[in-house]
Amino acid sequence: MLNYIEPVFRPPSEWKSLILQVTNGCSWNKCSFCDMYTAPQKRFRAQKLDKVAEDIKTVARRGVSVSRVFLADGDAMSLPFSRLEEICLLIREHLPQVTRISSYCLPRNLKNKSAEQLLRLRELGLSLLYIGCESGDDEVLKRIEKGETYASSLEALQKIKAAGMKSSVMILNGLGGSELSEQHAINSARLMNAAQPEYLSTLVVTLPLGTEKMDKAFDGLFQLPDQMGLFREMRTLLQHLELTKTIFRSDHASNYLVLKGVLGKDKSELLALVEGAIHRPQETILRQEWQRGL
Repeated sequence: MLNYIEPVFRPPSEWKSLILQVTNGCSWNKCSFCDMYTAPQKRFRAQKLDKVAEDIKTVARRGVSVSRVFLADGDAMSLPFSRLEEICLLIREHLPQVTRISSYCLPRNLKNKSAEQLLRLRELGLSLLYIGCESGDDEVLKRIEKGETYASSLEALQKIKAAGMKSSVMILNGLGGSELSEQHAINSARLMNAAQPEYLSTLVVTLPLGTEKMDKAFDGLFQLPDQMGLFREMRTLLQHLELTKTIFRSDHASNYLVLKGVLGKDKSELLALVEGAIHRPQETILRQEWQRGL
C-alpha cells in the first residue's frame, strides 16, 4: 500500500504498527557494529512532507484500522521540532484513532529540542522513544564510534522522562568484546540505574557482514564472548541493575537465553535462570544457532 525505501527496520514490539517512513536511513551511520543502513539507497535524507502527508491520507482513505504509528527509519527524531509537530498533527487529523506514536531516537537528536517542545509532541501522541544506548561505558562507546557518552545518554533519557514520554532502551550484550565485557556490563547497569527507563532490552551484538569494522575499533581483533561469556556478562549486568519498575526483555532472536520480567521485582528469578544457563546448560532451554538471527 505504501512505497518504502527498503530495507525498513522497526522494533519487534511495533509489528502491529503502521510504519510511516518520515526519514530514510540514519544521520549518524558511523557505528562500528551497525550495518543496517549501508545500502546505497539508504543514504540519509528526510522524506518530503507532502509525501508523508500522502502516505497518511492513503491509509485513511483505505479505511485501515490503525491504533499505533512508528516513525521510521532509524533517525526520525533528527527532524526539527516543527516538522515532527506537523507530522503528528497530520496523524491526529487523518488517523484520529491512533493512541500512540513512537520512534527510534539517538540521544544527540534531543540536544536542540527543549523540554517544552518534547512536551508538545507528547501531547500530540508521540509517547515512546526507542533509545539505542548500546552501552553505558565511555571506552566502549568511543571504540564503536557511537558519538555518545554516558553523560549524553543520561541527559537524553532524563529529558524524555521529564516530558512525560516513555523510553525503551537497548543494550548490546557482547559489545565490549571479551576485553571490555565486565566494564561494559557494570557501566551499562549504572546508566540504567540513573535513568530508570520504562523498558529495557538486551540483544547480542551480531555482525552479519563481517567483523572488519569492529576489528579496527578494537585494534586488530574483535573477540565476541562465547556463549558462556555472554551469560557471565548478563549475570554481571543483572547483578548491578537496581531498577524499581522497568519491564525487562532479553528475548530477541539474537539471544541464546530468553529472559522476561520486571526489574527489580523479578531480579532474583532472572539471575537464577542465568546461573542455570552457566552451570547447568544441559538442563536449560537455549536457542540453537540455527534458531538465532538479527
